[in-house]
Amino acid sequence: MARGLDLDLVEVAPMAKPPVCRIMDYGKFRYEEAQKAKEARRKTVHVTIKEVKFRPKIGKGDFDTKMRHLTEFIEEGHKVKVTLQFRGREMAHPELGRKVLDDVITTVGPIAKVESQARMEGRSMTLVLSPDKKAQEAIKKAAEEAEKQAAREAAEAERAADAAQAAETTQDEHDTTPPAAPTDESAGATEATAEAAPPEVSGDD
Repeated sequence: MARGLDLDLVEVAPMAKPPVCRIMDYGKFRYEEAQKAKEARRKTVHVTIKEVKFRPKIGKGDFDTKMRHLTEFIEEGHKVKVTLQFRGREMAHPELGRKVLDDVITTVGPIAKVESQARMEGRSMTLVLSPDKKAQEAIKKAAEEAEKQAAREAAEAERAADAAQAAETTQDEHDTTPPAAPTDESAGATEATAEAAPPEVSGDD
């Protein structure tokens, strides 16, 4: 039958009793499977661990810059190793480092979760953050809804403004319309009325 249809008879379940075969175009089947595998590899996010380094006495400007990079890494799906480096006498004040790490966690917000708590490694204090996919999707969905709502409100405001403008234009046209000029028939009727009126009688007669 397969030969008559110019197709292939492919065994798909050799362990079954009896074995299961399928009539198909095997070359086309292999091509489609290869395309599916290629698409799956393309969509696969290669998760890597990025590192962002801070100092215990970091300034606000540097902190904000590093946080922008850290947030970008998290949004791209990467894990981030946050490293706090101590120098000299700074080792005597680990609480300053913990405060910086707490600020990092607070600033990055719900898009990331702490995968590894802060711990000392020699002269460094580190923690690992990983993306929170559910929180990111929720934030993205909320932003899209807010954008749609803003677009709807803008459209409604524009329609209301157009309606008000149209009503104002109509009113202006009504106020400036001149009175209609008398027609020939109305003028003739006025003259006929004047001719038909009796002459006034003077009291002196």
